[in-house]
Amino acid sequence: MLLLSIRSLVVLGTIFLSVLVATHRPKAEGYPSRPIKLLVGASPGGTTDTVARALAEPMSRALGQAVIVDHRPGAGGNLAADAVAKSTPDGHTLLVSFTSHTINATLYPKLPFDPAADFTPITMVATVPSLLVGHPTLPAKDLKELIAFAKSRPDTLTIAIGGLGSSLHLAGEQFKMMTGIRLLNVPYKGTAPALTSLLGGQVDLMFISLVTGTEHIRAGTLRAYGVTSAQRQPSFPDLAAIGEIVPGFESKAWFGVFAPAKLPAAITDKLNAVIVAALKDPTLRHRLENEGASPIGSTSAEFAAFVREDIKRWAPVVKWSGAMPN
Repeated sequence: MLLLSIRSLVVLGTIFLSVLVATHRPKAEGYPSRPIKLLVGASPGGTTDTVARALAEPMSRALGQAVIVDHRPGAGGNLAADAVAKSTPDGHTLLVSFTSHTINATLYPKLPFDPAADFTPITMVATVPSLLVGHPTLPAKDLKELIAFAKSRPDTLTIAIGGLGSSLHLAGEQFKMMTGIRLLNVPYKGTAPALTSLLGGQVDLMFISLVTGTEHIRAGTLRAYGVTSAQRQPSFPDLAAIGEIVPGFESKAWFGVFAPAKLPAAITDKLNAVIVAALKDPTLRHRLENEGASPIGSTSAEFAAFVREDIKRWAPVVKWSGAMPN
């Protein structure tokens, strides 16, 4: 009888341990079990859309499920971000976001989500520098001359703003804040009409993406004054980084993939490995580089730390600028 009881305890103990192990087993087994959605908080055709589409195909091949790009434009990317923040943290709903994700933490005082706490950062995909450009009729030939010229004529030079609260707008505000120059903002509903006015000489200056500005600089229809990255760009080796003249200045757009908070670590690791591997593919890298982007492929922890710091970095610029969302 005693022997039977011991045997029964052993059997029960084995069952209990099996259940315990199964409960604590990494939850990436069987993932993904259905198609994955990549939500994008911007309209088709922009760089964020290009990044999402570039990732979708290699992710689908590696994970064995369809990866669908789902556009949810509006409110500076907040509609897509809110949908992902409120989704089930199982890795089937992801967000491809951009610099506005961290800017919006200050720009929108009543967000329905926390841009840091309500997400699991998967990886930073790429960064994109921008250029400070001006109409070629401006008398200033380089950045030092431009700053001196603007200081001698406060509230005279105009700067086109292609989207209030955007990273390009705030690069301009950061530039003004750090140099002490006073420029008149001229807002437009998008980069295209702002660029048209700059090319036509209706405004003097503009911050513009590297890929958009390159053809106009090489054609002589725009003059480049500086690049916003910390280092000079290979495509313009003779063009100074703004930080060389304005110490501490740096401003780059970034793109990254997020999941909802509380995503199991095993799924986070799996997604990170798949995307980082995709970013090493020469074809995908070339596709991103054509957009002026530098592929990154960070760890989840590195990206999480970056997001926290970027929120802090943009907060004083947003407050100083007095920017309000469109």
